[in-house]
Amino acid sequence: MRETEWVPSGIDTWTPNGARIYDYMLGGHDNYPADRAAADRMLQSNPAAPRTAMANRDFLGRVVSHLAGEVGITQFLDVGSGLPTQRNVHEVAQESNRDARIVYVDRDPTVIRHSQALLERHGVRNAIAFEGDLRSPGRILTHPNITGFLDFNRPVAVLLVAILHFVSDEEDAHGIVRRLASVLVPGSHLVISHTTDESPPDVMEAAQQGFRLAGSPLTPRSRAGISRFFTGFDLLEPGLVDVRDWRPALRTDQAWPSGWTIAGGVGARP
Repeated sequence: MRETEWVPSGIDTWTPNGARIYDYMLGGHDNYPADRAAADRMLQSNPAAPRTAMANRDFLGRVVSHLAGEVGITQFLDVGSGLPTQRNVHEVAQESNRDARIVYVDRDPTVIRHSQALLERHGVRNAIAFEGDLRSPGRILTHPNITGFLDFNRPVAVLLVAILHFVSDEEDAHGIVRRLASVLVPGSHLVISHTTDESPPDVMEAAQQGFRLAGSPLTPRSRAGISRFFTGFDLLEPGLVDVRDWRPALRTDQAWPSGWTIAGGVGARP
């Protein structure tokens, strides 16, 4: 463990954690030896995986900046948020509107304790972390901690970034999204990024094994399957694309194939 590592009380640092593996690939500091070891096993098969993670995070930043700045969205529900550490939603949204409100939701109590400690440590206002499972959308939408913080009578942006590929078809991923979307009023937005089934088998095998060991089995889907999540929404241009191609400010990595494709898109509720 690094000498300068900060460990919130009650955190298990010995078991790999999917959110902390992702944080490590982003170059973050909220990860521990078990997380780094699991990530390094993935990197042996796909050394470019951190580029994929960073491309996905950059997609999230561009989308939130667009929604908060140009569209005027002031409420964000980030489900499956992981750790709010690297250019996170509340930072980006509140750059455009200091009163933007953000709810981070994750099913992992360790992630929630860590997130709450980080938010408190940095004095973040108008952002909360809530323990909830994407697989139980009704509880998320009706819990007083969330309904007392977000007003679903006004537009909300629901962020499902790199999370739906952890929900299997047997768990009815598409039905879950329909339930979340059912409360969204016109002007609301749905943001999704998702691992596709287009990556080389050895790359996906390594990724699936790594996340399975961290308790988060991975389910890649076809672009058609991912597009179905946006039923009832109008996809913003350029549609469902590689996350690197969603309105890039400056694309500089054309020569850096990641081997792991994540597609992303943004839908508006008409």
